Amino acid sequence: MVPEIDLENWEKRSGEHEKQYKYYLQKADKKKVLKLLPELHDAAFEKIDCLQCANCCKNYSPRFKMPDIKRISKYLRIKETELIDKYLVMDNEGDYVTKSSPCPFLGADNFCSVYESRPTDCHRFPYTDEDILFKKPAITMKNASFCPAVFFVLEGLLANK
Repeated sequence: MVPEIDLENWEKRSGEHEKQYKYYLQKADKKKVLKLLPELHDAAFEKIDCLQCANCCKNYSPRFKMPDIKRISKYLRIKETELIDKYLVMDNEGDYVTKSSPCPFLGADNFCSVYESRPTDCHRFPYTDEDILFKKPAITMKNASFCPAVFFVLEGLLANK
């Protein structure tokens, strides 16, 4: 069941509810959560237009794995080394990430210029329809701080406990 969730001031409310989210995700019945996620995920994206937000693209970088780099460079018709040299840097964890924020592929209209070939992390984000939500609570908490869809799903889970 999808409860009515008010998105006004969601950023502030997400911060205020962070401890509740963490506790819930630690103690939740994983099978019950996995059953609820698809409906909550779909409901979130019926209410939230990513093109109006784009916080993920403006403030954070996905990981660019080699299959992503190969796919995007082919899409852009440039060499993989050119893509890496021009747009990417290796982070502390050994993953390629964008050199700059916002993402260099994000347009002024919040459309992604490589959307059809975007990194797998972008395709899967915000992970609200998969078990990453509770398997990696630190990522979920970070995402809840800037993504209204994560806030929506977490609030829905709390309402259904």
